[in-house]
Amino acid sequence: MQTLYTVAIALVFLLAPAAVIRLCSKVSWLGKIGPVMVLYIIGLLIGNIFHPAGMAQVQEILSSAAVPVAIPLLLFGSTFKKAETRSQILALVTAIISVITATIIGFLIFGDSIQDGEKVGAMLTGVYTGGTMNLAALKTMLGADEATFILLNSCDMVISFIYLTVLMSFGIKLIRKWLPCETLEGMTESSEEAADGNQKQKKQEETAKDVAILLGATVLIVALAGAAGLIAPEGWFMTIFILTLTTLGIAASFVPALHGRRKGEEIGMYAIYVFSITVASMADLRTLDISGSLSVLGYLALVVFGSLIINLILARVFRIDADTVTVASVSFICSPPFVPMITTVMKNKRVLAAGLGIGIIGYAAGNYLGFALHQLLQIL
Repeated sequence: MQTLYTVAIALVFLLAPAAVIRLCSKVSWLGKIGPVMVLYIIGLLIGNIFHPAGMAQVQEILSSAAVPVAIPLLLFGSTFKKAETRSQILALVTAIISVITATIIGFLIFGDSIQDGEKVGAMLTGVYTGGTMNLAALKTMLGADEATFILLNSCDMVISFIYLTVLMSFGIKLIRKWLPCETLEGMTESSEEAADGNQKQKKQEETAKDVAILLGATVLIVALAGAAGLIAPEGWFMTIFILTLTTLGIAASFVPALHGRRKGEEIGMYAIYVFSITVASMADLRTLDISGSLSVLGYLALVVFGSLIINLILARVFRIDADTVTVASVSFICSPPFVPMITTVMKNKRVLAAGLGIGIIGYAAGNYLGFALHQLLQIL
């Protein structure tokens, strides 16, 4: 019986995106919301209403598999320009400055009301420039207790979910009004179709053989990236895995047989839709324990949204484009696996590689930044 439940849950997560895509094409107001946001809401409802046996296993498998499949497929159709390098470097630097500044401000406000506040600040710096693995590494490095780690994880789930919801619902639109949007030129679906009008017939003639080539290349890239991660030093699997995955995906985008194939983009986006509904269903509010410290919750909220505001101000000063700033922020706050989801919402695949690259650097730098900030917060 449990096997049947597991299969049924997996089918819901795998087939729901197809139904939502169709609904969004038929119902205008749903189309304005977009498939990712609709699936995010459905996933949240599923995760908090239904709790059948085997659900956690399905969530883990699908959320882990969807992004590695999507990244190469989306990168195959990307075009890279040297002119965008300045924005990407500035977005990385300003994102780091923003997180550190927000963490210090938060420590000055909440530090006295939080046990081991300097350790908490250091761990937040690590998780919001890298990811959960940096949070765990800094916990060990600084000797933070297990209860603090669990509390930070719980609060992070709440604040990160709110952060993503704000971005996908209206945040991206506001950021695009505040900052220049150079990367948007030619990047909407309608303009892409106009630019590629002379290739329309070719795209329509794509066959099962073409799809097989795309999927075959994707499987090979994922396998090579996985192998590279397995031989990496302990604790570096995810960093090396995503770095290799991104590098090989970019390299493959220069292969004529893979570049610009519409089916590759469609399959990659579908994988992101599966990821969206699955990861949203993992936000089970019953399991969250945030009653231990409202000060910690406030600290996290200030770091997440404070760093975003500081980042936007700096981006305005240095004229960094809106979408590069957005993916840099998402890559730091939520980690690189969420970058393809946000670029799908933005309908701007050109910033995908930039977001992944910034996130990879964040993974590598998170532990150093967290440890250095711990030393500074002890002085403060």
